[in-house]
Amino acid sequence: MRGLPAEMTDGFAEFGLPGTPGTDAFWAAAGAPASIPDDGGWRTLFLWRGSAASVGFESWSEPVPLRRWGDSDCWYAEVRMPARLRVTYQFLVGDATYADPFNPVGAGGDRSIAATPDAPAQPHWPELGADGVLPVPLARIRWAGARLGGRRTVRIHPAGGGGPVVLLLDGDDWLYLHPAMTAFDSAVAAGALPPVTLVFLPARDRAAEFTCRPDLWEAVRDELLPLVAESGVPADPERLVVAGQSLGGLSALYAALEFPELVSRVACQSGSFWWTPDAPDLADPLGGPVGGALADRLRERPDLSGLRVAFDVGEHETRMLPHCELTETLTRQAGATVRVSRSPSDHDRAGWRHALLRDVAWALG
Repeated sequence: MRGLPAEMTDGFAEFGLPGTPGTDAFWAAAGAPASIPDDGGWRTLFLWRGSAASVGFESWSEPVPLRRWGDSDCWYAEVRMPARLRVTYQFLVGDATYADPFNPVGAGGDRSIAATPDAPAQPHWPELGADGVLPVPLARIRWAGARLGGRRTVRIHPAGGGGPVVLLLDGDDWLYLHPAMTAFDSAVAAGALPPVTLVFLPARDRAAEFTCRPDLWEAVRDELLPLVAESGVPADPERLVVAGQSLGGLSALYAALEFPELVSRVACQSGSFWWTPDAPDLADPLGGPVGGALADRLRERPDLSGLRVAFDVGEHETRMLPHCELTETLTRQAGATVRVSRSPSDHDRAGWRHALLRDVAWALG
């Protein structure tokens, strides 16, 4: 993707911004990135006030350098975006990163979220800027796992009073970047979800814990879930949903294959189904066998008749799609009840948020 020059004579009037860029009146009117139609997609204006910078995107694009408007303090880029895209971005200034100060929709302290006008809404997810304070569940477990080693803090939240356990892999992302606690509370209150108990499982070493190894799931079964049951928070670990993204999605489906007595409901977004044991050593990990190691396991036709799994992947993840499509097909052929959808995103948690709520609800039936 690349930045496009603006028409110096008209400023940014076509984006709905009046006045001369760089003036106080202009900055008073500046807001979140604005988009106008462009050849079947969108041309989106990003603004930065200060010194030279670039706008960096999560997965979807290489960084785009900003241009300066004359000798003002206004830096800008007009970026071509495809139809239906929601993307996380930040401003890169030297070695520092910043959220967009004009955008009320943030993702942690140094990231913001932009969406093209045709991207579907994400009900239940509040608009929180970079300065917003995300609520953190009061209940927590200090888990000193014998199998995995080390200590970690696992937060627990009974949305709507609690119910089936929803195990959120990469739990710290859903605590500190995206307000999953608030979103689940809203969805339960609106009747879009039954009451559930969220368990936010942080990862210490994703490449070790979320690849196809039994250690994590033995530890969840034998150590973590008993601690949840003893925590005093209302929870039903017998009705467990595992929700994971990227390598977490790979791990969730692996658990359903190898620990069916534990995991029979999965919400999987953009699972890393390209993974094979030698993938980390390849120059192009996604260029290996389609479907990776789990496709080989699924071709053995395990009995998955007791499994409900919702698959979602970003429609702009062009290189991920073949891996995900094959895995989806093989999972259905093995007898699982399967739901397949595509989100308006690339490999980006901002695009997975709506699918997370929707697919957990579906997995619970």
